[in-house]
Amino acid sequence: MANRIDITATDGHTFTAWHAATDGAPIGGIIFLQAIYGLTDHLGDVCDWFARDGYSAIAPATYDRTERNKVFAYDDQGGMTFRENLEEETVLLDIEACAALLRETADRIAISGFCTGGTWAWIAADRLDMDALVVFYGSDIHDNLDRRPKCPGILHYGDADHVVPLKTVHKIRDTYPDTEFHIYPGAGHAFYNPEQANHDVDAASLAHQRSIEFLNQQFA
Repeated sequence: MANRIDITATDGHTFTAWHAATDGAPIGGIIFLQAIYGLTDHLGDVCDWFARDGYSAIAPATYDRTERNKVFAYDDQGGMTFRENLEEETVLLDIEACAALLRETADRIAISGFCTGGTWAWIAADRLDMDALVVFYGSDIHDNLDRRPKCPGILHYGDADHVVPLKTVHKIRDTYPDTEFHIYPGAGHAFYNPEQANHDVDAASLAHQRSIEFLNQQFA
């Protein structure tokens, strides 16, 4: 079961995070970045799912720098405004602190995220030394096409995503033809999250399977 822990970044900021460890030695580590709603229970579940597949996982509360334990309900769009408090340099400090903890048991680290967290994962893969990138419906990657992730990546989008239209999804895919890219028919935004209305069981299962296969290949 994932546990809530406190992690301290190099600038002295302490933030909470979900953490799930593997039963044995991990294949690698993975960091999950939150959607606009904050560090929900779903992030703890995600850490558990990946830990069961051999990956030590951490999901940091990036909103803690503005307001500790800030979480929005799924029907509350306040996170769209609140996320504007995030600053690139401090988000990266929090990610680096998570990576340092994971590296105590894992040699290689992946960065991942959902919605706006998927965009932050994209930015982190450009700025930091990560070994793999896994993005679930990154909402603003199309505004960051000048970024060049330094590691192999896999991206997941639904073709019925109301946040990232299919035309925009195709633009992202075509800009990065060497990145593994999957588009799920009939799936909407947040299709991976069973706590949200757009949850698509089949698309979520396939995206998870593909992500694990991708990570296993990269970390073999």
